[in-house]
Amino acid sequence: MHLRLVSKVLSLLSAIVSLSMLWPLVWSLRDGTSDVRAFLLSIAFGLALAFVLFAFGKNADYDDLGVKDGFVAVSLAWVIASAVGAMPYWLHGTVPTFTDAFFEAMSGFTTTGASVLSDIEANPRGILFWRDLTHWLGGMGIIVLGLAILPFIGVGGMQLYKAEVPGPIPEKMTPRIQQTALYLWGVYVLLSALQTTLLMLGGMNLFESLTHTFGTMATGGFSPLNKSIGQYNSAYFDWVITVFMFLAGVNFVLHYRFLLGRWGAFWKDEEFRFYTMLTVFCTLTVTLVLRLHGKYDSFVDALRFGAFQVVSIITTTGYVTADYELWPAYTQFILLLLMFVGACAGSTGGGMKNLRLMVLARHVRAELSSILHPKAIVQVRVGGKPVGREIIASVTSFFILYIVIFTAGTLFMTILDLDLVTAMSSVAATLGNIGPGLGGVGPMQNYAAIPDSGKWVLSLFMMMGRLELYTVVLLLLPETWKR
Repeated sequence: MHLRLVSKVLSLLSAIVSLSMLWPLVWSLRDGTSDVRAFLLSIAFGLALAFVLFAFGKNADYDDLGVKDGFVAVSLAWVIASAVGAMPYWLHGTVPTFTDAFFEAMSGFTTTGASVLSDIEANPRGILFWRDLTHWLGGMGIIVLGLAILPFIGVGGMQLYKAEVPGPIPEKMTPRIQQTALYLWGVYVLLSALQTTLLMLGGMNLFESLTHTFGTMATGGFSPLNKSIGQYNSAYFDWVITVFMFLAGVNFVLHYRFLLGRWGAFWKDEEFRFYTMLTVFCTLTVTLVLRLHGKYDSFVDALRFGAFQVVSIITTTGYVTADYELWPAYTQFILLLLMFVGACAGSTGGGMKNLRLMVLARHVRAELSSILHPKAIVQVRVGGKPVGREIIASVTSFFILYIVIFTAGTLFMTILDLDLVTAMSSVAATLGNIGPGLGGVGPMQNYAAIPDSGKWVLSLFMMMGRLELYTVVLLLLPETWKR
């Protein structure tokens, strides 16, 4: 592993995160609030850290970036981003400890949406804008952003891209990785602009439209309002955000192809069809159960709230418009299962991803067929194409590793004297990058009461979930650190 080269990459990411604070600083200066000093000091700290890291690795060549370097650089980049991103919260006094500040920043960048803030609206707009901006930066990926705006990273950028982009098979849209990154961010910005416009047309001001768009398109879930989207009690806002949450959970390569005029790009994709049918099925059953139990006065209202919460959970956004802990047990169980499922590969959503579950299910079916027909050659196919044994092995090991980490994490949280529901859902919600869970971390609660040791472990789970486990777990292997 080339430590100096990793340091050089980290310096660029520290600089990007620091300079991104200029956006919320504009709001702070405009409002004349007390967070101006916190942002100025945070920017200075981040740039100073970038300078030190760059000085250590200035002679390293990006073209030497290997697989090990890519995994280490990406994992540490998210730690650096969260450490720098935590500074405004800590220096302003938004939270009492650096542990809370780091947790909030990691939750933001990994688009988890788990928060330790109780009275959100008591904070200045600069802090709240930064809180949602971390979502937007992390949604498409801070490494992908770096690749898009820093062409001199060169061929080594592919190793970074593979280590960060979610999904079992990272997909390039063009031969050049920088162009792929630019196109991904271009689609991301376009959809964000469209949602912001629609929210403003519905009556939201610019600040709230931007922050809610950041939380939606990144499938993050932070809101500048105490009651999240539910505070508006608006069917228009609920449906606009539901649609864009669903779109954010789709592979962004499909959005790009659609914009190029390939109108059938979505429905031709088997993962998209599976994702759509699963969302529709869960929405309809949750809606019917809500209506049958008399939770809402009409089918339309039950559909509105049911669809919003189903899409919010399956895309791992975490926005809420209702306290779903008061809903029937069936609906809560469906939402709990969707926390594990997640969105599509190549989206901004978290979870295991629909594609992995499709491959796993078809692998099981193929094995059963092989038992019945020992001489037959049964292939696992997705989208009409055979899936290689190495991909099947990767998906299977990912599933096993996910369950092992979830089980170990739940055991650790129970040691901290959390009840079983809170322990399980806090791990599921952070590992799946969802945010709100059940019990003590339910939709009307937050993570403030979790002990500090639990917050650090859950921060690790958030990063694991965002980077698809392997990128982080590989850091624990001694051979990763050898040259």
